[in-house]
Amino acid sequence: MKLEGSYEVKAPREKVWNAFLDPVTLQKAIPGCEKLELVGSDEYKATLKIGVAAVKGTFEGKVRLLDKKPPESYRLSAEGSGGPGFVRSDTVITLTEIDGGTRVAYSADVQIGGLIAGVGQRMLGGVSKMMADQFFNRMGELLTTA
Repeated sequence: MKLEGSYEVKAPREKVWNAFLDPVTLQKAIPGCEKLELVGSDEYKATLKIGVAAVKGTFEGKVRLLDKKPPESYRLSAEGSGGPGFVRSDTVITLTEIDGGTRVAYSADVQIGGLIAGVGQRMLGGVSKMMADQFFNRMGELLTTA
């Protein structure tokens, strides 16, 4: 499944870059994130509680930051598994300066398997978009109040 989008954040690009690499800020912004801890250089262990339709569960996995070009772009590689199945994603995140802030664009390739994959592509796409909206809206709030 391919997911793409962009959001405008009313904060300078350097501040946005730092927030997107800060585990404390990320944990506050990621929907359902219960734990996000640094386990190595640019590698995190994550625990998320997520529900899609009648399929709910806890996912545990790793997140790695790769190909960092501060403050322009990086690649986020994530994989996790839990009772409802597994999720793997490879996402390129690009930050561009705009009037009044920063445009954050993402392009992700997502693979989903197991029970959660049975929910259906259209519903998963809608839920993924909703979670991305929640994340970027929360990140915007955290950046403008910080």
